[in-house]
Amino acid sequence: MVMLQEKELVAKILQGDPKAFEALVMRYEKLVLYVTSKLIRSEDDVMDVCQEVFIKVHRGIHKFSFNAKLSTWIARIAYLTAINHLRKYQTENQRRINDDELLLEQYHFSEETPEHILIQKDVAAYVHHLIDQLPLPYRTALTLYHLQEFSYAEIQEITGMPEGTIKNYLFRARKLLKEKLEVYLQDEK
Repeated sequence: MVMLQEKELVAKILQGDPKAFEALVMRYEKLVLYVTSKLIRSEDDVMDVCQEVFIKVHRGIHKFSFNAKLSTWIARIAYLTAINHLRKYQTENQRRINDDELLLEQYHFSEETPEHILIQKDVAAYVHHLIDQLPLPYRTALTLYHLQEFSYAEIQEITGMPEGTIKNYLFRARKLLKEKLEVYLQDEK
């Protein structure tokens, strides 16, 4: 059913129907915003990248072949556009932090306490704060898998990472979060 609706939508866009493209943007703007905002920290940059993503989608829609879901294809464009933006604008220090070869032992969360971060001890906000501090590959795998509910195969298609790497990043990200949350929960007792 979804694939049929996607085919109709793409066909209308290819016929030049501006309302169809507007419908596509409305349907996938939250996905694009979510993917880019998890990778890019500046709100202004996120909005610029989101706009760039939909320009790329419009220009490349004729290449979409329905080998995957339209949402996966758009998420991949969002991911790659955000990564390209980061590569273009990040500092040398950020490159070191985001390096895929980052050793787990060398990574540390900020020393901020939950009390400084949270209003009314909101654990969900604290977890999101911790996720935002994860190295980029870990954060990407975690958010696409757990928050966007993409499968390993879809994440592989979006990011280009092998499935084993995705599983490894998910394991490491969960481990980091678990360790930090255990410290937080012990402090609460």
